[in-house]
Amino acid sequence: MDQRPVIFHPYLIALCLSLGVTISNSFARFAYALVLPAMRGELHWNYVQSGWLNTANAIGYLIGAIATRLAIRRTGSRGLFIVAVLFTAFAVLATGLTRELFWLGFWRMASGISGAAAFISGGALAANVAPSQPRVASTMTAIFFAGGGVGFILCGVAIPLWLDWYGPSAWPQAWVGMGIAALAMFALCAWAAWQIDEPNVEAPSTSRDGAASQGVKHLGASLLAYALFGLGYIAYMTFVIAWMRDGGAGTGQVIATWCAFGVASLLGPLLWRKPLQNWPPARMMATAIGMLAIGTLIPLISASGIALFVSAALFGTSMWNIPSSVTNLAKRALPKHVWGSAVATFTIVFSVGQIFGPVATGWMADKFGSLRLGLAPAVAVLVAGALVALMQKDVVYESTEK
Repeated sequence: MDQRPVIFHPYLIALCLSLGVTISNSFARFAYALVLPAMRGELHWNYVQSGWLNTANAIGYLIGAIATRLAIRRTGSRGLFIVAVLFTAFAVLATGLTRELFWLGFWRMASGISGAAAFISGGALAANVAPSQPRVASTMTAIFFAGGGVGFILCGVAIPLWLDWYGPSAWPQAWVGMGIAALAMFALCAWAAWQIDEPNVEAPSTSRDGAASQGVKHLGASLLAYALFGLGYIAYMTFVIAWMRDGGAGTGQVIATWCAFGVASLLGPLLWRKPLQNWPPARMMATAIGMLAIGTLIPLISASGIALFVSAALFGTSMWNIPSSVTNLAKRALPKHVWGSAVATFTIVFSVGQIFGPVATGWMADKFGSLRLGLAPAVAVLVAGALVALMQKDVVYESTEK
């Protein structure tokens, strides 16, 4: 048994570990929305081509989720997390070293593969930051996922200003800058990972595997809800800045909106602390997906600065609580040794959903000449996801071991 005494404060460890989400999600996935208007303008892309790069990232995410599910018991969460974060940092940097659509898609896919591995293995580690304090463990998980807020704020300020100062042709330097920042953050991620007990070191017994399989059979509604979440949210997160720019939004408004994502993401664990700790995870998931539906609807009704700020705040406070709810669901319904593989299963169905969102939205925008009709179906998909999540029965795993 790999036991590492926790010398440092659990909150500090969770915060440093959360920089893995900054790298794997804020830099490698969501920052594309900020760079997209410049890339689309300079490289003369249509909306389908624009959506393809996020679809490539989502395909990589699916491959990474499947590979992680197969590998995590053999490699352990800690080693996989460290290697995946490092590779993601290099893939982000490499995205700025080419202008060819093929190679851009390749590096977006590569960052999706390693980003999924970092996200899944990091989530398993976060769930084990404070194993002796189960009520605090949910907060540790929420802090980990809220690490995306750090990246939102950094990117939300730096990228629009950079492109405003140096023009659309400076988009490659934006990717290189994120890659360098990710490499600097990697040291803190690796340090934090080494402070946490490996959650997947126990050899699974036949009886526990049977209990785990039985538990998964009862999580079908949450799996479907997570897939709908992936399909609906990615359309918004890919094109919201392009939607704003098409509507004449200036750099200041873009910065304010993206920073609202970041600040709200950081406040999310505090605002949702009691529901995360006390509500059944599926109810928490349903509520958060419903908030995303409202956040997606607002810009379609009003494109004012205040409306977009409120939309971003709703997204930021709610989005990261959905994967937190999935991790809590796995912890509640399954034995400890399968947490990592269970989260990977959820990530697989989520990845399938987000593969289709960007290209489908881009196709509708090209066909009808407006992003409005491309984004509108995302609202209906998210509403459906919230309703399906409400259908999930609460499942509690009870160990038979004495």
